[in-house]
Amino acid sequence: MITARAGFRFVDLFAGIGGFHAAASALGGTGVYANEIDPYAAAVYTRNWGLPALGDIVPATADGVMEVPSHDLLTAGFPCQPFSKSGFQRGMDEARGTLFWNICRILEERQPAVVLLENVRNLAGPRHAHEWDVIIRSLRELGYRVSSTPAVFSPHLLPPWLGGRPQVRERVFIAATYVGGLQDVPVGPVVRNRAVGDWDPMGWDVERDLLLPADDPVEEESLRLTAEETRWIDAWDDLVQHLRKRMARLPGFPIWADEFRQVDELVVDDTIPAWKADFLRKNARLYTDHRGVIDAWLARWDGLDGFPPSRRKLEWQAQDEKRLWHTVMHFRPSGIRAKRATYLPALVAITQTSIIGRERRRISTREAARLQGLPSQFDFGAQRAALTYKQLGNGVNVGVAYYVLRQHVLRDEELIAKRAPRLVDAVLSAPANPDVVLERHRPEARAS
Repeated sequence: MITARAGFRFVDLFAGIGGFHAAASALGGTGVYANEIDPYAAAVYTRNWGLPALGDIVPATADGVMEVPSHDLLTAGFPCQPFSKSGFQRGMDEARGTLFWNICRILEERQPAVVLLENVRNLAGPRHAHEWDVIIRSLRELGYRVSSTPAVFSPHLLPPWLGGRPQVRERVFIAATYVGGLQDVPVGPVVRNRAVGDWDPMGWDVERDLLLPADDPVEEESLRLTAEETRWIDAWDDLVQHLRKRMARLPGFPIWADEFRQVDELVVDDTIPAWKADFLRKNARLYTDHRGVIDAWLARWDGLDGFPPSRRKLEWQAQDEKRLWHTVMHFRPSGIRAKRATYLPALVAITQTSIIGRERRRISTREAARLQGLPSQFDFGAQRAALTYKQLGNGVNVGVAYYVLRQHVLRDEELIAKRAPRLVDAVLSAPANPDVVLERHRPEARAS
């Protein structure tokens, strides 16, 4: 079990496996309540943080009921449900029947000094404008000072010395401070969606900053690529190398092996969507300009015989990289996607696990946990790897949560100190990097 310094009190709602708990405890907080309805995630949470987590927030916060104890900080990676648009209801009333209303019930009764909510990037998009408006109005009606401008941030924008990680994972954070009364005073977002200080996100190196050291071998043999997967990559790597001899940079559009034909043979009618017609024309031009190389490549690989449709496509996003085997890859329904080995796409709650080309394997569960900023001693027990990847894909990044919370408290220090001086004291005395507290060390340089 992971232990931390005692300090301010926090509750962790829709807690998952405890990304917010890691951040809050690293700042000096003590968890007094956690809630997670998924039994597997709740078991991992309790295993690591020693706080019972399994439960349903709805009966725990129903009318006339309040099982959540008093606290200084409320965190929640809450699910976003559509709110009713009927009538002219306002804020908290309109949120009734959704899980956000249960958060509001807690805020109404306990009035914690600080609230930190996290959700997917799309919550701040045009399709969810109504939901966003209800959330912000509800918090203001409950006496919270909160920005109406979304605070979007990603771990790859944080330098490693502030707990950043090589992962593009844009999430929306809603940070609010209790001041009492109806709040309409304008305030900006606590963070901006850009790199911190003079940090250049292209400075990340997945092999150096993420993978286990060479003397700490990966345990999961299932991470190794199969012979079939290796053949798919070998074939496309062959084409990449031959095209690179003729092109300074490979095309950024999807390369579709099944659509290779000369420009004068291409027929595009009005029934084909514009986006697809554009790709067909670009593939025809690529084939026409490099027909000799492509035909010889197809002959060497038997026309990609036996390759499933999704492996007959390559999405090259690796700029001037020389080989496919030097990139980070994902096997996607849309094709094999290749990116430079700087930072990874967001972990997701499905099995599109990143493949490290030079290692010829997928990232391990331990490396995925590292990518989310969890401490090295974090323990998933004996559960299936697929379940661990899912939990990590659903989780909040520790470094980002720590940074956003710390920046919010530092900005609203005087307001927060009136209600939760221990929270302010803890943040002022905490290091800038949560890894220092969580005893999380950066991996050593890998052996060449």
